[in-house]
Amino acid sequence: MNRTTASSAREREAEKAGTTPHDSGTPLSHGLKQRHLSMIALGGVIGAGLFVGSGAGIAAAGPSIVLAYAASGLLVMLVMRMLGEMSAANPASGSFSVHAERAIGPWAGFTAGWMFWVLLCVGIAAEAIAAANIMVSWMPETESWMWVLLFMLVFCGTNLAAVSNFGEFEFWFAALKVAAIVLFLALGVLAILGVLPGTDAPGADNLTGDGGFMPNGVDGLVVGLLASVFAYGGLETVTIAAAESENPVKGVAKAVRTAMWRVALFYVGSMLIVVTLIPWDDPSVAGDGPYVAVLNHLDIPAAGEIMNVIVLVALLSAMNANIYGASRMSYSLVARGEGPRFLSKVSGGVPRLTVLASSAFGFFAVLLSYWWPDTIFKWLLNMVGAAVLVVWAFIAVAQLRMRRKLQREAPERLVVKMWLFPYLTWVALAGTIGVLLLMLRDENNRTQLFFTVGLAAALAVIGFVRQRMVQARENA
Repeated sequence: MNRTTASSAREREAEKAGTTPHDSGTPLSHGLKQRHLSMIALGGVIGAGLFVGSGAGIAAAGPSIVLAYAASGLLVMLVMRMLGEMSAANPASGSFSVHAERAIGPWAGFTAGWMFWVLLCVGIAAEAIAAANIMVSWMPETESWMWVLLFMLVFCGTNLAAVSNFGEFEFWFAALKVAAIVLFLALGVLAILGVLPGTDAPGADNLTGDGGFMPNGVDGLVVGLLASVFAYGGLETVTIAAAESENPVKGVAKAVRTAMWRVALFYVGSMLIVVTLIPWDDPSVAGDGPYVAVLNHLDIPAAGEIMNVIVLVALLSAMNANIYGASRMSYSLVARGEGPRFLSKVSGGVPRLTVLASSAFGFFAVLLSYWWPDTIFKWLLNMVGAAVLVVWAFIAVAQLRMRRKLQREAPERLVVKMWLFPYLTWVALAGTIGVLLLMLRDENNRTQLFFTVGLAAALAVIGFVRQRMVQARENA
């Protein structure tokens, strides 16, 4: 698309301000403090998928799940480094959608942005339902829909208020999750060393026994790899939040630079503790979840209920963050003319209409889960099954093109640099495509892949048609 001198100047001013280039309304506030952003980045890597979903990966891969989480963790770190480079150079509430638009074209920003929005909104529904189920297990006389409605009202209300309220909620949610995982890691290390009362050092028996380190071969490792990749979803939200922080450039740079030790400590470290302390094929690993299984093995009282509280916190944290991320992504899209413009109104530094729209879509998805759980809601889940991988591919391609432009035109804005550019960018892109191809090996993953590709193709066609129509109007 040809750009006029005026529009280019407007983009440069928007980039400096950390707002979207076509936003003609009141800019978003900068109410997130550095402590909020740091804890969002720290806690964003700890989700319910880690506490519960990792059990299926361990059951499939055995002790080699450590390799699976390490490999997928390296891929995530490369993606976050690329995203960090672009976001530090140009903080924007649309994050990778804005970067894809500028580096590839408006159709790419449209596709990546709306795909991520659908992913987050479906996530809101799934997390609300899971959190409600935990509450019903504690209070059987209540109904699931009551808790869903309560959670939706609370977090929609939180996000309708000042952005600092969202930051404060996420700060304490993340603090609880971090404290829980650190305590688990500390207990695990003490048990492995044999210094925890009532435990004996297990040595390498569980790592090498029961079929060896890779008991189910490469196939098991592949299943574990796929499970681990999707457990990392959600890290992208920190680059969206950075645009509303006190110092966007410094905030996103710090968050990205600490990604490596967070992934290594929380994910790889905890998986290593689990498979070292208990046999990988223990039925409780997949049945109760690996963390509950380890805590029971260590005779920690009420281990199951403790983990239920932690999982509930993780679910509510993800729900809160998803409403925030979805509202900011959709705000960025509509402000750039890639959605209903009436939603772009900002009041009090908050895009309240996109908060309401995103929450409403999430709540509607919950209703679909009650009305048509095996059809429409299942189709929604399948459509977003591999969406994060599509987003990662857009990030890699955008960074390949944007880095060279920044080096030529504004090298001083390269506060965060991708390692060994362009080689590791190509490695990340190849790794992302490789994971997509691995999904073809399994029937369930294959179904998700086809649905996701269908959604991406539909959005790309709509985005391309919109782009051509805009070009035609400008050239008329």
